[in-house]
Amino acid sequence: MFPTSSINVLAPRRPGSYSTPPAHHVGTPPTSFINPWPSYSHTSVTQTIKTRWFSPKNFVAVPSDRSELVPICKPDFGALQNGLKATWIGHASFLVETTKAEGAERGMRILLDPVWSERVGPYGMAGPVRFTPTPCSLEELPEVDAVCISHDHYDHLDSDTLRKLNTKQNGNLRYFCGLGVKAVLVGLGVGIRDEQVTELDWWDGVRLHLENVGSVELVCTPAQHRSGRAPWNFQGTLWCSWILREVMGKDESTTAPDTSRHGKKLFFAGDTGYCSVNSDTEYSHHHAPHPPCPTFAEIGDLYGPFDLSLLPIGCYQPRSFMASVHSSPDDSISIHKNIRSKKSIGMHYGTFRGSLSAHFEPVTEPPQSWKKAAEAEGLKWDEEIGLCDIGETVVV
Repeated sequence: MFPTSSINVLAPRRPGSYSTPPAHHVGTPPTSFINPWPSYSHTSVTQTIKTRWFSPKNFVAVPSDRSELVPICKPDFGALQNGLKATWIGHASFLVETTKAEGAERGMRILLDPVWSERVGPYGMAGPVRFTPTPCSLEELPEVDAVCISHDHYDHLDSDTLRKLNTKQNGNLRYFCGLGVKAVLVGLGVGIRDEQVTELDWWDGVRLHLENVGSVELVCTPAQHRSGRAPWNFQGTLWCSWILREVMGKDESTTAPDTSRHGKKLFFAGDTGYCSVNSDTEYSHHHAPHPPCPTFAEIGDLYGPFDLSLLPIGCYQPRSFMASVHSSPDDSISIHKNIRSKKSIGMHYGTFRGSLSAHFEPVTEPPQSWKKAAEAEGLKWDEEIGLCDIGETVVV
């Protein structure tokens, strides 16, 4: 079945730092991508081996008592509430539903980085194993309109999940991703067709519309990370974050070309670092030899404030190795402020142990550090900064 939704391309909004050709492209057209900021520091294979096998470790087993781990509840997806809703499935997976428009039965539903598999890695035979179950099965998931993928790493783009999801919806589903990821999605052999997938570059956006349901704008924004599902294709596809902006109808008070009346906005960081550091004891960017990644302030200037943001807080150790690509709780507090978020929820923890960070980071540490970092900045817990249970729906 061809997707019943329609797409219109939005006029791009770009920061003053934007250049042509874009600084994150390698080649024209691009054959690979880079992080174009001093805040990123590349780690070599030699550094990876040294860190994994020869650095002092701090391995702590996953607690056998589930009361010490993230609570799980059966999701109702906010069925009795109206508003911008985000239900945490675990790790970086969320089901987002926009505010229901007048006369509509529901809002637009977008899945972010959906992963239901027990193991995330090549062919399901390698990679991190889930230690916290999903709160529901894919069959229990309500009908969705689109999937947004932040990048092609296995813990964010899972072939088995996409196969089951695409089959469940008989192909009536759209996928949005960064440049180069379409070939990955179509090439998985899970039934995703070329016409279902829309690739976007940083700062590009589309409006997705479904008759009798509504519209939502999806904007592909930068992140500081990496990509690749095999050693021969590192950085060959684009990583990104996402903005979801509600469209509530026409603004009758203006005659401008875009007469949309916008509602609430959500920011999904995907996987991102904030600022590389030189020491494993540096948990924030304040003592780094260079400024933090400037893109989040640019996102905030162009699209903020955000009503709800989903920010990563786990898999950030060891810092000298991970800081470039995985933000610490302290880093994500800074991202919260940069993007001008009204409320931010921590994610990317409590579900899988990173293959490297597992040897350095207790799974109970990220939520504790997130709360501590928020309090240190004078932010109101559960109002401006917070956590949610797996399966819980946050409504704003």
